[in-house]
Amino acid sequence: DSFEAIDGAKTRFSFENLFLLQLNILQQRAKLMQKQAFACPLDVNLMKTFTSSLPFTLTDSQRQCSFQILKDLEKPIPMSRLLEGDVGSGKTVVATMAALSAVKNGHQVAFMAPTEILADQHFKSVTKMLENFDCTISLLTAKNGLLYKNKKVIEISKKNLLLDLEFGQINIIIGTHSLIQKSVQFSKLALVIVDEQHRFGVNQRAKLTKN
Repeated sequence: DSFEAIDGAKTRFSFENLFLLQLNILQQRAKLMQKQAFACPLDVNLMKTFTSSLPFTLTDSQRQCSFQILKDLEKPIPMSRLLEGDVGSGKTVVATMAALSAVKNGHQVAFMAPTEILADQHFKSVTKMLENFDCTISLLTAKNGLLYKNKKVIEISKKNLLLDLEFGQINIIIGTHSLIQKSVQFSKLALVIVDEQHRFGVNQRAKLTKN
């Protein structure tokens, strides 16, 4: 009947959309809280040793993000976080700290990237940062099977790589969509990191969490 009524209706519909969206998010969070996850206690001295080994000093944002993630990993319920930042802002460093914590608690980590180029870059970056922390890291793409162990990178057949992964001989596996194939089985997967998660479907990301 009036412009005021039109404005009121727009506000009401906007509120309803936001309310339903928030309600759905709360329902999904409630379901997540009912599930269990491997608890990974934070080793402060290990993290200090890792950050001291870096050729740069962490920014305040990197320290804050990594601390929040590491504290969440201590909980026996699943963590679901979006780490957002510009290119070169240090997201991989934060992710590597979380991965190191999971590995040193006896668990495995999956790091999925949307392209082989990105997966290869992450493999090189992560192996460099963890070269002094006794981690076995593998790269699995459609073309390559690489294994980093004892500060050396060797080629490995996909068959042997998957066997090592299944029997817990690989701590961190980095790859593309190849990580969500039925042939990929884990021994004790505790952490899944998805780079550029918007380039993967919801069902694709969920496949890894079922391990």
